[in-house]
Amino acid sequence: MEKTELDLLREEVKELKEKLKESEQLIKEISVPIIPSIIPETILVPITGKLSQERFEMMISKIISTPFTEIDTIILDFTSISEMEIGDLDIFGHYIQNMTDTLNLLGVRVIFTGFTPIVTQNLVNSGLKMISELNTFLTFKQALQYLMKVKGMEFREI
Repeated sequence: MEKTELDLLREEVKELKEKLKESEQLIKEISVPIIPSIIPETILVPITGKLSQERFEMMISKIISTPFTEIDTIILDFTSISEMEIGDLDIFGHYIQNMTDTLNLLGVRVIFTGFTPIVTQNLVNSGLKMISELNTFLTFKQALQYLMKVKGMEFREI
C-alpha cells in the first residue's frame, strides 16, 4: 500500500513537532547554566535574557533539581540583565523573593551579583520590603571574596 501525499505530510509534521519539542528542551537546559565555583559547595548561575514568570519558574525548577547535598551557596549573577529585560519590578521582586525563600528553606545561602545601578535604584524605589534582606554584591569577584572570608579561605601562591 502506497503512502499518499497527505500521509507523508502527516509524518513530516509529526517529525517537525518532535524536533521542536527537543529544541525547546535544549533551550530550557542551556538557558539556566549551573557552573561549579572555585569555592567549595558553591555554584554560579548566570542569568541572561528577558525575565518573565515562566523563566523564573524554570530557573527555580532547574536550580532546585540540582543535588543540594554538595551545595551550600548559590551565586545568581544578573550582570547581563538590563532594566529592559526585567520588565515589571514588582513581579521581578516577587520572583527574587520566591527564589530566595525557596533556596533558604533548602538550607542554601543565596547571593545576588550584577544588579546595575539603575536596576538597584528602581528596586529600592519600588518599596519592596525584602530588598534590604538580600545578600548582594556588585561583581562576582566581590561575592567570591566575601565567601572566601566567610569560609576562612585565602589564595596563596604555590
